[in-house]
Amino acid sequence: MGAATIIALPFVIGYLIAIFRNPVLGLYTVLVFSFFVNGVGRYANAGPLGLSIDVFLVIALLAEFFKGFEGAPWPDMKRNPILIAIYVWGAYCMLEFFNPEARSKEAWFYAMRAVILYLILIVVLGIVLMRTEKHLDRVLKIWMIASCIATLWGARQLFVGLDRFEQAWMDSGNATTHILFGKLRVFSFYSDAGQYGAAMGHIGLICILLSLSPFGNRNFKLFYLIGGLFCLWGMSISGTRGALFVVMGGFMAYLGMSKNYKMLVIGGMAAVMFFGMLKFTKIGQSNYQINRMRTGLDPNDPSLQLRLINQAKLRGYLASRPIGGGIGSAGFWGTRFSPGTFLAVTALDSWYVKIWAECGVVGLYVHVGMLLTFMIYFGLRLWKIPPCLLRDKLVSLYSGMFGILVACYGNQILGQLPTNVAIYLTISFLYVFTKDEYYEQAIDTTNH
Repeated sequence: MGAATIIALPFVIGYLIAIFRNPVLGLYTVLVFSFFVNGVGRYANAGPLGLSIDVFLVIALLAEFFKGFEGAPWPDMKRNPILIAIYVWGAYCMLEFFNPEARSKEAWFYAMRAVILYLILIVVLGIVLMRTEKHLDRVLKIWMIASCIATLWGARQLFVGLDRFEQAWMDSGNATTHILFGKLRVFSFYSDAGQYGAAMGHIGLICILLSLSPFGNRNFKLFYLIGGLFCLWGMSISGTRGALFVVMGGFMAYLGMSKNYKMLVIGGMAAVMFFGMLKFTKIGQSNYQINRMRTGLDPNDPSLQLRLINQAKLRGYLASRPIGGGIGSAGFWGTRFSPGTFLAVTALDSWYVKIWAECGVVGLYVHVGMLLTFMIYFGLRLWKIPPCLLRDKLVSLYSGMFGILVACYGNQILGQLPTNVAIYLTISFLYVFTKDEYYEQAIDTTNH
């Protein structure tokens, strides 16, 4: 360990020098690390790595602070509903620290990072540091390439088998949710199969939509078409039903924003036919992936019934707790810091149910209000932008975010890496490039 530290020290120093000269490097690092942190934890003690996202965000913040925010003023809240909504949610999360129902203050510290800290830091730093279309293109390429690597890793798990570290992770209690009907639900190097499938559906949808842009050249379209199809195949081998709603929800948002009513009608009919095929026929039933997606539309599915039972229990428990049980009182952090409590032992599944359980019905209204503010504000701004390649990129990101928010009804997607980092960067780009002073100049550039 000592020798490794000595060898690594010059590289660490070199990296710190580079990031203080160019703070945006910190955000790129956060994006890359967000894909691999969970997977690395299966091979080594990931205690320090678990806080790596926080460390790189703080370093980027300090680097930009010492540069005095050159060329980009710190975003203020004047006529800025996006930051107002984020700060209101942030203030509520801070007040949750004093929730009398909370059993552990330490749990709040760990859990609030995914609930609010990353949101504030990534969105604000993204607005300050990523202000050109080149930044957007780099993020899209890093995102897609990392996702394709994840798909290759998943293909190895499916066709070659799990290595001993992955098998040990399965044997620790995860096999019950990742081996269904004798079939492996591929999880790659993500936290679980549900997150992997949703993340692949997210980037796969965005890439396919980018390939449909009439403004991109042939190489641009081919690059994203191949990457998108590959990631969608990766989604299919995850056996994740919720990922279907990422793609379908995002595609419907894209049709609505396309301003092409003919495409909207045709696409809507195609979506209805696809859902009808899953719901009312047995076509493709012998295919595990199709069969798995079909169960997601069955109202009598045992998994769905169990979720409804758990939600009924939560409704009774939270009836007298309008501000919930405290951030970190449920799920993984609840099990770790307040084991045996009601919220710690009750399965939540949905992201919105998690917010409801920890922050109460008041917090749920504040959180959903923030998300609706994002979608309505950006939707109205995007609608005003005339057709161009930049608009197609932004609409693809917007559609992907809408798909994730729809799928969060069934899974805790938004609170996990790398999806949360991708969504928060999406908010930054949508904010920057839908401002009048930015998109007009960018449109002229892309049209040329």
